[in-house]
Amino acid sequence: MPKLDLKRAMRRLYFPPTDQPVLVDVPEMAFLMIDGRGGPGEPAFADAMEALMSVSFSVKFAVKRLDATDDFTVMPVEALWWAPRMRDDWFPEDRSQWRWTAMVAQPPAVTGELTHKAIADAVAKRGLRAAKKLRFEPVREGLAAQVMHVGPYADERPTIEKLHAFIAEHDYPFRGKHHEIYLSDPRRCAPSRMKTVIRQPVGL
Repeated sequence: MPKLDLKRAMRRLYFPPTDQPVLVDVPEMAFLMIDGRGGPGEPAFADAMEALMSVSFSVKFAVKRLDATDDFTVMPVEALWWAPRMRDDWFPEDRSQWRWTAMVAQPPAVTGELTHKAIADAVAKRGLRAAKKLRFEPVREGLAAQVMHVGPYADERPTIEKLHAFIAEHDYPFRGKHHEIYLSDPRRCAPSRMKTVIRQPVGL
């Protein structure tokens, strides 16, 4: 059986064009997620990334142990970002005001029972204190506008402004939180080639 890759199976959600924002309807998906505050360079965010990926890989191997043919690719990290007065200042310079939910999408074979066990093991056996803050729950984003940003994270502002202009041109109200999907591993990819999906839910 071929390995399931949700990015490829749901290609429209994970590979938008770079030149023009598009509208997508994001269905309900299950996520491992963890909440925090501060900028992405803070230790709390790094700890969250380590816990998310460690538990996600543990769940992948647990699913495969149950059924050797049921294999899947671990999804990339995503994050919801928000802050006070976010619409007026994207983002506030004071990063202590930033709030985030980091998350990793899980395929249908993953259950709450499997994730709870993997979380407990990550805390007990690997000492990942941030893992105990993880939770497993569904999210349905619905209608959203998105575009692909290529380049360093620090250079996202023009891409975000392009996305916001597209939303304004189509008279859609903003809804929900700023959403980023990190398709590239910054440890293995040149900053100029990194790909990040920038998404904003819209509508009522």
